[in-house]
Amino acid sequence: MAAIVVFGSDLGGVPLRDWDEGIVAQVAREMYQSASWEGWLYPTIDGAPYLNKPPLFHWLVALTYTVVGVGEASTRFPGAMLAAFTVPMVYAVGKEIFARPTPAILGAWVYLTLLPVVRHGRLAMLDGAVACFWLLLLWCLLRSRRDGRYALGVGLSLGAIAFTKGIVAILLAAIAGGFLLWDTPRLLGSRYLWLGLLLGTTPVLVWYLAQWQHYGSQFSQTLATQFWERLWKPVENHAGPPWYYAEELLKYTFPWLLFFPDGIFISWKNRLLSWGKLILVWTGGYFLAVSAMGTKLPWYLYPFFGGLALAVGVVLARIWASWTLAKAMVAPPDSPQEPPWRSRRSVWMGFLLLLAVAGWGGSVYFAFFAPPATTDPLLPVVTGALALTLTGTFWLLWRENRQFILILGWGMYVSLVLFVHTDTWLWELNEAYPVKPVAAMLQNHTPADATIYTSYPYHRPSLNFYSDRTVIPKSPAQLQQHWQQTPYPYLLVAPSVRQELSLPQSRLLGISEGWQLLGKSSP
Repeated sequence: MAAIVVFGSDLGGVPLRDWDEGIVAQVAREMYQSASWEGWLYPTIDGAPYLNKPPLFHWLVALTYTVVGVGEASTRFPGAMLAAFTVPMVYAVGKEIFARPTPAILGAWVYLTLLPVVRHGRLAMLDGAVACFWLLLLWCLLRSRRDGRYALGVGLSLGAIAFTKGIVAILLAAIAGGFLLWDTPRLLGSRYLWLGLLLGTTPVLVWYLAQWQHYGSQFSQTLATQFWERLWKPVENHAGPPWYYAEELLKYTFPWLLFFPDGIFISWKNRLLSWGKLILVWTGGYFLAVSAMGTKLPWYLYPFFGGLALAVGVVLARIWASWTLAKAMVAPPDSPQEPPWRSRRSVWMGFLLLLAVAGWGGSVYFAFFAPPATTDPLLPVVTGALALTLTGTFWLLWRENRQFILILGWGMYVSLVLFVHTDTWLWELNEAYPVKPVAAMLQNHTPADATIYTSYPYHRPSLNFYSDRTVIPKSPAQLQQHWQQTPYPYLLVAPSVRQELSLPQSRLLGISEGWQLLGKSSP
């Protein structure tokens, strides 16, 4: 229920984001509007074949459209609910590997309060669904050590991953296989495991075969570009250094990242136990693999966060237990029975104090100094709640009170619930002009089947979705050519481009967000 609140609240409060969200929405709407089953089997985008990703997630969104209609909330709902389900699944995986439930409970709460998990899980993107199927795979794998029939779920879950995001299933299968080889190699010969793999991968292979027969070499080339080339070179300029994901963790996973190094250290010391093996293979294998890939995007880390959360849960559970024992023994500070966490306490307190000061500064800035027109009125409350949480955690740590764990977890949750009710949680929308007013202008002044050329430097799938028009970016020279050679062209241009090309003011059809729509008379 806590996960549903933070993942499902106010899903329609902000427009869809470009690229993943806009593409998913457009593909799903064309499925929904299709008059035959072929529109579902052979997805399209703007009327052209969509071959980049398998269609399982798009099917879920299209089915949601058939129930509640097309909109931002209905587009995001399937992914948000699958992402919310990952929270109890993290607990379920932890319950299978730990002797006591405390690390699993604390790990699930850490996972629920990680900013990247909540942000990307609320979006109409494939990664929350992949993380859900991945955790289901791990749970089935762990359960199959006692009951081999659960291995059927391993194959079915892997098939769902492949049907959602293609080649990432190979990486996750390798991580699961590596854990099995280290921990329970006898399961590799389980007939239930191989039957599950057969049942899970058959639908995927049938769909790939259908696309290849329908599109031929076009599908093969797209498959190579979108899947295999991402491994060794950047696709669509999404490049980054090998330490790219380390920077992402440093930017977005505090304050829980403070405890992660100790979690890895403890896992290594307990590498003969199943939970130590799983955390090491999961976090180490996945992090190294995505860091070595040529294409780098922040949400590629999503399946990694479950392992991070369980590693932190181990540390927090040990702090909880050791500080309880220390209090019961009334051990003096220099006693050999002193909890080992005291040596870390000063480092944690320093970081928490720094973050708390930044939070209070942000709250004051957003309340009194930020431009009102560009600041959400709830932001001072969000930053104030975060600052209050960090201050309280610092105080309890200073007092050596284990309740700091509960205060930090609950305060982070409340802060995130408040944050997702602001427009700021999807800050990437500020990277380009607001799309909905421009889309409304295009709908009002162009026919439904119009193709519109724009001077904006890159393609915006969200603009195509909201306007229900095809908007194609072109260079100024190409815009000039279209204006002169096309009988009834429509151009969406910046004022400076219109003046540079000497396009007539008399053909101006509308202005929105600084963009001008020009066109000639229709027949």
